[in-house]
Amino acid sequence: QVQLVESGGGLVQTGGSLRLSCAASGRTVSSYSMGWFRQAPGKEREFVAVSSIMSAYADSVKGRFTISRDNSKNTVYLQMNSLKPEDTAVYYCAAKTGPLRVTDDTAYTYWGQGTQVTVSS
Repeated sequence: QVQLVESGGGLVQTGGSLRLSCAASGRTVSSYSMGWFRQAPGKEREFVAVSSIMSAYADSVKGRFTISRDNSKNTVYLQMNSLKPEDTAVYYCAAKTGPLRVTDDTAYTYWGQGTQVTVSS
């Protein structure tokens, strides 16, 4: 079992930055695909970024968000810059084994509880 705990969310103005953290416990996740997803009110959960054999990003965040991982801390980060009101959502960290279907939320086995990000205009 893998437990994931997100932190770092909050309220920020348009153009601001936040860094989300996802601390894993229970197992070492260095070989796992680690993804970030988000869900805005009234919308479906959507892919944001993934760190797997390579990193990948949703088009909507490309160039603004950066995913990274510190295997010594068993932690994954999402650096979010140039935030926009449309980035407002609950952000979830997720983990899965293997490098396939990494943008598909249904493929992930483990999920954190989510952290709220609110970007004011």
